Amino acid sequence: MNKNVIIALLAGLGLGALLVAVLNDSPETPVKNEAEKPLYWVAPMDDSYRRDEPGQSPMGMDLVPVYANSNAEQDSPAGTVKISARVENNLGVRTEPVTWGTLKSTIQTVGYVQFDEEQLTHIHSRVSGWIEKLNIKANGQSIEKGDPLYSIYSPELVNAQEEYLLALQSGNQKLRQAAKNKLHALKVSDASIEALKKSKQVKQQITYVSPQTGVVNALNIREGFYVKPEVTLLSIADLSAIWINAEVFERDAALIEQGQPVVIQVPALPNKEWQGKVDFVYPELDENTRTLTVRIRLDNPDDILKPNMLANVTIEKTASQSAILVPAEAVIRTGQQNRVVVVVGNGQYKSVEVALGQISDEQIAITQGLNKDDVVVTSAQFLIDSESSKASDFKRMEGASSDASVSQRSSEPTNQGHAAPTSQTAAKEDDQSVWAQGKITKVMADHRMVTIDHMPVEAWEWPQMVMDFTVGESVDINALEKGQSLHFEITRLAEGGFEITGIHIMSSGSQPAKAQDKPMASDHSMH
Repeated sequence: MNKNVIIALLAGLGLGALLVAVLNDSPETPVKNEAEKPLYWVAPMDDSYRRDEPGQSPMGMDLVPVYANSNAEQDSPAGTVKISARVENNLGVRTEPVTWGTLKSTIQTVGYVQFDEEQLTHIHSRVSGWIEKLNIKANGQSIEKGDPLYSIYSPELVNAQEEYLLALQSGNQKLRQAAKNKLHALKVSDASIEALKKSKQVKQQITYVSPQTGVVNALNIREGFYVKPEVTLLSIADLSAIWINAEVFERDAALIEQGQPVVIQVPALPNKEWQGKVDFVYPELDENTRTLTVRIRLDNPDDILKPNMLANVTIEKTASQSAILVPAEAVIRTGQQNRVVVVVGNGQYKSVEVALGQISDEQIAITQGLNKDDVVVTSAQFLIDSESSKASDFKRMEGASSDASVSQRSSEPTNQGHAAPTSQTAAKEDDQSVWAQGKITKVMADHRMVTIDHMPVEAWEWPQMVMDFTVGESVDINALEKGQSLHFEITRLAEGGFEITGIHIMSSGSQPAKAQDKPMASDHSMH
């Protein structure tokens, strides 16, 4: 009996404990909100490429998670993108506040050392005659002021000497002065006139001397030549000062002013530097090269700078007005539009269109589109922009809804590890443009062409390869350099072929573009 009671009590206690456990079965730690879990991962450059787990896109970029509440904040402007702190860290997002000030830019170009034409003397004979003796033997010969150049026989000079002697004999002061003035007009020196006055003997040859110190340039005569006044016998250049004529691109022509400071370096003379100023800005551009010639005058006391030497010219320009300044790498220039990615706050970002002012190597002045207290993205901004611009007013994808948002795209069904069967996927082959990533291996500026080693372009089913592309007029060919890594927009041409119509330069590093370690499939280069 007692044994049965004990068993009953134990059974009751067990059932009670089990009941308590069932009634309190909710865990102490709540299950993570499903809204905080990514719905899927999407390629930054192609939202039709989706996976159900993290990974990389065909272009080698990390997939970006998409959440159900990506656009939960109803007051967020169209095109606002929200990124978690972990993704920000993975993408390497860096930001920098804009600054207010004057932009000091530099224009770097090349120039050539030339004679100072203001100190270049051309020698002509005032009479017709024969060169009896030539004291100059070759171009480049150095001479001093007063050194003899040549001796000439001319009947006109003989007659002028005879007239002077007759005037001396007449005793008429006016005739004497008139005859002397005629000899002066024929460039006969005072020393020769004084010798004629003393000797009373007419010379058959008159010797002419150098009017300045310098070097002989353009020697056009030899002994025995018959010359006339319209013929240039030779030229004498003074190298104590020289000109440097620099060529400035048309886009920089408006920035050039007389008096701007200039720094000159000559590759043939390393470790030397000259300071100068813009002496003259020529009034017209060269119709062939589309460049503006700028002249710099430099003193050259040691004659160390030689005509036709190549010079590297740096012209410094300070903006006259203050403006909002952003780092140069923050600006995304597509050819049709300029924009930056602005930090909205709380992990949110938005691409905004801006108007550019003066541009330097490190900073760009913004005339419209930003406020003084804005913060812009300086690294990974292209990836953020590729997402933000899809829902902004400046759409890049044809047919996208103007009020599209990240949350609307995130609600579309996926195929568990395969691209969702969206209309974009079905229309890939009909796309007229696509963005790709690669590295420039060659720039042919004269032909407006570049050779790029690019990653696979899944939208057009292109493998990794090396291709030649023409560069559209909307893209600054001078901004492209060998070795640059960049994103670029490829557009199909109606007449056939492909053209680059937008660029974003990522870096100028020497690391080659990678495509998930896949071997290069083919080479479409023309070289």
